[in-house]
Amino acid sequence: MSSPIQRRVGQVFVPVSDMPAAIRWYADLLDFEPGAASHEGTIFDVPTDGETRLALDANRPDVVASGPPRFFLWTDDMVATVQHLRALGVTITSEVEDIGSVFFVQFEDPDGNALMVCQRA
Repeated sequence: MSSPIQRRVGQVFVPVSDMPAAIRWYADLLDFEPGAASHEGTIFDVPTDGETRLALDANRPDVVASGPPRFFLWTDDMVATVQHLRALGVTITSEVEDIGSVFFVQFEDPDGNALMVCQRA
């Protein structure tokens, strides 16, 4: 029996506790113009390139951010990425690691969500 579920990610939700602050932080991180949240101020769709969408979600303020990153963002310049993170005062939680196929660095958003940026090797 084949599955009717497609192997495509539609949207990733990042739990946040302070929507206006989260929008500003992600806008600085990803260089987009901040906008207004929808759904009575509880959802903000971060502008993305490609099919997969990214949403900041303030519907569950009781969610505890823990564990490894649940997704990653791409970069073509890891050195510039780390410099950008440092300039923004972002908490970087790992050194740049080389695992053969990619280089990656891990960091946290203000809610403690584990995030990662990868560069193809």
